[in-house]
Amino acid sequence: MPKTTKRGAAKKDELPSTLRRSSAKAQRTFAKAHDAAAEQYGTEERAHRVAYAAVKHSFEKVGDHWEAKEEKGPSDERAERGGLENPLPSAEGVDANASKKHLLDIARRLDVSGRSKMTKPQLVEAIKKHNRRAQRR
Repeated sequence: MPKTTKRGAAKKDELPSTLRRSSAKAQRTFAKAHDAAAEQYGTEERAHRVAYAAVKHSFEKVGDHWEAKEEKGPSDERAERGGLENPLPSAEGVDANASKKHLLDIARRLDVSGRSKMTKPQLVEAIKKHNRRAQRR
């Protein structure tokens, strides 16, 4: 099912909930990538994966929505490698390639406890955990 209108705007009722709470640019990125992938590959599942990959290239998940990254690019090692048979775990939208300072800032905004003593991988995991809880609400 197309995620964009004839004018190219995202159909909000067709978007995942985290994207409905995000900027119009994030919504358009997902919708246009989804529609192009659905046309090319013909399957909803693959179109959905391609659309999220496009969003993760320019946005990072913070709590229950997506925010623009300071620098565009892959968000984790899995995204850098690509491919369907990739054994690496996903960072679930957290920009694992960002600096520790940036991750600490995100953790501070999300009020993650114990953040000052965490390593960079621990911060990524704590933010992922917080994002999952926020999305369930």
